[in-house]
Amino acid sequence: MTARATAAQASPPAAVREPRVLGRCRTLVRPALEEGVGRLHPWVGEMAAYSFGWCEVGGAPARARGGKGLRQALAVLGAEAAGASGRAGVPAAVAAELVHAFSLLHDDIMDGDPARRRRPAVWKAYGTGPAVLAGDALFALAVETLATAPAGPRTVRLLSTALGDLVRGQADDLLFAERPWTGPGRVRTGEYRTMAEHKTGSLLGCAAAAGAVLGGAPRATADALDRVGRHLGIAFQVVDDVLGIWGDPAVTGKPVLGDLRERKKTFPVLAALEAPVPAAGRLAALLASDTADPEEVAALIDEAGGRTAALAEAHRCLGTAQAALAGAAAAAGPAAELRSLLDYLPRRDL
Repeated sequence: MTARATAAQASPPAAVREPRVLGRCRTLVRPALEEGVGRLHPWVGEMAAYSFGWCEVGGAPARARGGKGLRQALAVLGAEAAGASGRAGVPAAVAAELVHAFSLLHDDIMDGDPARRRRPAVWKAYGTGPAVLAGDALFALAVETLATAPAGPRTVRLLSTALGDLVRGQADDLLFAERPWTGPGRVRTGEYRTMAEHKTGSLLGCAAAAGAVLGGAPRATADALDRVGRHLGIAFQVVDDVLGIWGDPAVTGKPVLGDLRERKKTFPVLAALEAPVPAAGRLAALLASDTADPEEVAALIDEAGGRTAALAEAHRCLGTAQAALAGAAAAAGPAAELRSLLDYLPRRDL
């Protein structure tokens, strides 16, 4: 059996159907998000709209696929979990979506990724300097959105904490690339978990917690929802790593074995290297080579148990998130919809 066949057999199950709550929350939040972007400088606003998939370069309407609005949904459900209308959580949803877009703009520049959602990244379409400016504008707009909302000071503090963690996570992720594959300085899976919580989980937790605060939730509920998002973020990132190696490009929009070709230190690779099996030693030797074949690397990661360990880690984090949700004293209906997201997000197709 070839390495390509092994990798294909190792692909995750087909993506599950998107929960209806995502569409409901996107519909609720979109007008406020458009209104905010519309207040930006026209050129900067065009770049922001392009990043959301609303327009092409030059401003012509687009039908490009945008994001699923996961953070928007967490913010709206956070407010509803507190017994308020979902509209109360809209400022938190807008702010979270703006910060997420800002982080993607800057991530693509730092990583040199030329494409985002199957079309040129903003920095490729408009230039690096303009893309940095657009990201900065989105960040500033996010802070303004929360600062002018009810309970603004408290939600701005939540956003500030999340942003600090996001920067720490991004810094660690960039530094991981400089560390060796083996030896005392190698990246451990525990370090990766911390990075993923900071880089991905912090904003998910902030969205849910800020929505809850705007809905009038007590601090204990908001803190519990923050923990839900943070553990969910680890699961989200780990599954993204699995898709980056074994996912179907027609579904994920990512090139075959793209993460391995870029030699990223993702969770399946790190877990495989830590495994006490012969395949881990062969994998380490292969990764040390400048001419490593990505298909052979993928096969060895799978043989050493990296894919299995990654999916087990995602399920573990999901279970921790479920436990945090159970202790959040959330209203029954929103809690059920949050559980549907917890079930869906780690198995999404992006």
